Amino acid sequence: MTDFPLHDMESAPEASKPLLENSIKAFGRLPGLHRVMSESPQHLEAYHMLHKLFQETAFDAEELTVVWQTINVEHECHYCVPAHTGIAKMMKVDDAIIDALRNETPLPTDKLEALRRFTLQVVRQRGAMEPAQMQAFFAAGYTHRAVLDVVLGLAQKVMSNYVNHMAETPMDDAFKAFAWQRGASPVAA
Repeated sequence: MTDFPLHDMESAPEASKPLLENSIKAFGRLPGLHRVMSESPQHLEAYHMLHKLFQETAFDAEELTVVWQTINVEHECHYCVPAHTGIAKMMKVDDAIIDALRNETPLPTDKLEALRRFTLQVVRQRGAMEPAQMQAFFAAGYTHRAVLDVVLGLAQKVMSNYVNHMAETPMDDAFKAFAWQRGASPVAA
């Protein structure tokens, strides 16, 4: 264990305190991820901003969840998969979508499956997309804006997934019921 500090309102750097107050207002508590990130006020602020901006994209709640959870599962994030399961439930995303993302089984619509496939390709290929992959994404009904918005979601998730791996962020009590471990067969991109 790397013993990353889990800051609270007393121990956090002064510049992080207003950001942590915003976290408490948004979530009704202080998420463990934010407690870790608050060691760097700039990191926490950037994460908050990317989260806000990603939620303002043209993606609906199901699509936001597909991008977030596809990345979380691919990165095998012990913290974010359960957290985004809870968030998806709060956003009233259908359990069939939530379960398919967690279990890496087919999604209920071709369009959502195309979004998952494209997101996986972006992650696995580090953005070096083939023309046929781009065309398949467009043929599913997505636009150039959606391409850029997937990259925005990935930027946010890299920040949280990587920090959670390095800090071994403890799971919040609110999400322990959604604990997750990857199954035997990852989804093909």
